[in-house]
Amino acid sequence: MASKPTAIVIGAGIGGIATAARLAKNGYSVTVLEKNAQAGGRCNQIVREGHRFDIGPTLFLMPEVWEETFQALGERMSDHLDLRRIDPTYKVHFEDGLQLQLTSDIGKMQDQLEAVEKTAFTGFLSYIAEGARHYKISLEKFVGRNFYSLLEYFSLSNLPLIFQLKALDKHYRNTSRYFKDERLKAAFTFQNMYLGLSPYDAPATYSLLQYTELAEGVWYPMGGMYAAIQALTRIAEKLGVRFIYNAPVKTIQVQGSQVLFVETEDGARYAGDIFVGNADLPYIYDQLLPDRAEARKLDEKLYTCSTIMFYWGVDKQYPQIAHHNVFLAGDYKASFDRIFQDHTLPDAPSFYVHAPARTDPAAAPAGQDTLYVLVPVGHLDARTRQDWDAMVKRARETVFARLEKEMGINDLREHIKFEITYTPLTWQQQFNLQKGAAFGLSHNFWQVGYLRPHNRHAKYRNLYFAGASTHPGTGLPIVLLSARLTTERILKEKGTISVQKPSTVAAAATD
Repeated sequence: MASKPTAIVIGAGIGGIATAARLAKNGYSVTVLEKNAQAGGRCNQIVREGHRFDIGPTLFLMPEVWEETFQALGERMSDHLDLRRIDPTYKVHFEDGLQLQLTSDIGKMQDQLEAVEKTAFTGFLSYIAEGARHYKISLEKFVGRNFYSLLEYFSLSNLPLIFQLKALDKHYRNTSRYFKDERLKAAFTFQNMYLGLSPYDAPATYSLLQYTELAEGVWYPMGGMYAAIQALTRIAEKLGVRFIYNAPVKTIQVQGSQVLFVETEDGARYAGDIFVGNADLPYIYDQLLPDRAEARKLDEKLYTCSTIMFYWGVDKQYPQIAHHNVFLAGDYKASFDRIFQDHTLPDAPSFYVHAPARTDPAAAPAGQDTLYVLVPVGHLDARTRQDWDAMVKRARETVFARLEKEMGINDLREHIKFEITYTPLTWQQQFNLQKGAAFGLSHNFWQVGYLRPHNRHAKYRNLYFAGASTHPGTGLPIVLLSARLTTERILKEKGTISVQKPSTVAAAATD
């Protein structure tokens, strides 16, 4: 009996786990090499003194994409995850005192929006309808498929769709068609930060984000986002995938047009028929491969922002803090300019607070709270002086001041038992994220679709990529799509088994 083809996956982020599992399901013998002590990458967790924190993503979006992943692996998502819908999805706080609760309850949205702007509700309905169109077209025609040539991407059938998706328009400017009040424009564009983007630069295509939240829901898996990582890892292991932890790869050895093996820092070598890089793609080109010219090209591309994170174990409950809370800066545009042009902390930072114990009491000890704070900030930039200690201090003081002013929380400092802080340096050192950019390469017209780094190396024909910085892009459900697309390409090109059936995502998009 012929032996199984072998695959080596570098990195056990969600893209690496899902790709490994799909390959194993299709007959490969798969080994995953992970730098850290456990799987998950940025979608990891911290557990300390009874407090459980998700490190990175906290929003479970696009559940049908997740469901397709589980189905492709022969499983049902409901057997592994206990999902709870979060509605209202957020409380949004503005510096002038206005508060909005974004919700799928249309009546409540109408009352809130018309209290701000008389015609805003009509604009909102049109905006969500546009988001629905963008979502369905994107998944079916762009995000949910591979492109093998520039002509295929800019085909006569695709070109009109690029204009329908408003890919050449800017998201914030596009909202002016639907809302006049600057605060409402902010409320329906801040979601670009999920992708580490500025709404002033992001394509207007991303109105699809608001559609997915309000129409399909923001969900929370009991046990935290890391419960999804644990579930997929268990499934992968059941399919025969072998995970090796504390095994950072130091080099990819190549010869001609092939990768021969990868070598870890302890000198162990792992050979295979194919290799999948799930570490940050620019890092792989810069640190693991010999192609310096390609690494320099990637260095010149646009990168997403980074974040300052506070993980606070608190010995008191603060019920006024909802599950998801967004605090927006008064000068919205200036804050993004400081992040994306000056690569620093805005003078008046916006921030996000996550309180998982509102939904999952096990996230904190009884009578206590687990608070996660995310403050967007510029990525690392060797050309400018970046005093991260000073920025961390100023970010922390901003959070305290606004929680006191807008929620009456004046004793939080005294009740923080411990604080864990992440900066762009942490993202770079712990997760090998180039420039400490927490979301990988950016998304603009020139860095999406076929114009984004491809999911197979141009020279080394058995080296593939899955993750945020390759096609189709960043965000957990999109990285799951990356795993599917990369697997499909491997199976197509290597002639192993057969290409998987079209995903339920694409099917749903054509309904």
